[in-house]
Amino acid sequence: MSKIAPYLYLTPAMIFFATFVYAPFINTIRMSFCITNLRGEAVKFVGLRNYTETITSPSFLNSLMVTFQFVALIAVPSIIIGLILVLLANNKTKLSRLYELMFSAPMAIASAPAAIIWTMIFHPTNGILNYLVQREVGWLTNPNIAIYSVALVTVWLNIGINFIYLLTGIRNIPEELIESAEVDGAKYFQKLFSITLPMLSPQLFFVFFLNMIMAFQAFSQIRLLTAGGPENTTNVLVHSIYREAFFNGRFEMASVQSLILFVIMLIFTIVQFALEKKLVHYQ
Repeated sequence: MSKIAPYLYLTPAMIFFATFVYAPFINTIRMSFCITNLRGEAVKFVGLRNYTETITSPSFLNSLMVTFQFVALIAVPSIIIGLILVLLANNKTKLSRLYELMFSAPMAIASAPAAIIWTMIFHPTNGILNYLVQREVGWLTNPNIAIYSVALVTVWLNIGINFIYLLTGIRNIPEELIESAEVDGAKYFQKLFSITLPMLSPQLFFVFFLNMIMAFQAFSQIRLLTAGGPENTTNVLVHSIYREAFFNGRFEMASVQSLILFVIMLIFTIVQFALEKKLVHYQ
């Protein structure tokens, strides 16, 4: 009995993952090689035809480029802004607690209600943003700036979780190191680049890739703010998958795009683990 007890404890989790993760994933692979009906049932095997059609589709290639652009707009600014806010909150002043509350607050707001709030902020005639700039700017309707507007909302949504991770990391840096540097006459930026950032590298590295993954998976704010427009300039892969499946009824094409997105995220994860040993400094 003692030998099988661990497996009995694992059984509920194994059943859950088999039902809601592995089975749908296998079915997605199967559908990607078939033609499906409007109910998402595979009716005819077509081999690699769906894949060749997808990777040669201008719409898919546009979504792929938009996705990479969106990820770049999220990952880099998120980590820079998060680090600046953490350095500000870590200063031992009377406002430190207030900063902690303010900067972590976005974490408590889901992407859907946040998108609704920002829709009102971006409103071309009644929005507070246009009131401040004294111009009628189409933040969500101008093809040249729509993706930057959506990226701004996503960065704002990510600030809270980035702040928590980085603040935890910076407060785990031994005070002795900082005090020793101060005794040796080190200035603020010398301490920052010689001690703080190297010791914070595990959290910075984790937050950077976490933001990349969240950017790849972003959907709600894009759907509610722009619905992939204008002119498909915000039609990232996740939204393209949604369109193919539930608007075009082409579940096979949605399956292909889902698997391509899975492979892209898998490659980024492998790169993350490969770079971790070179770039991350552990105590």
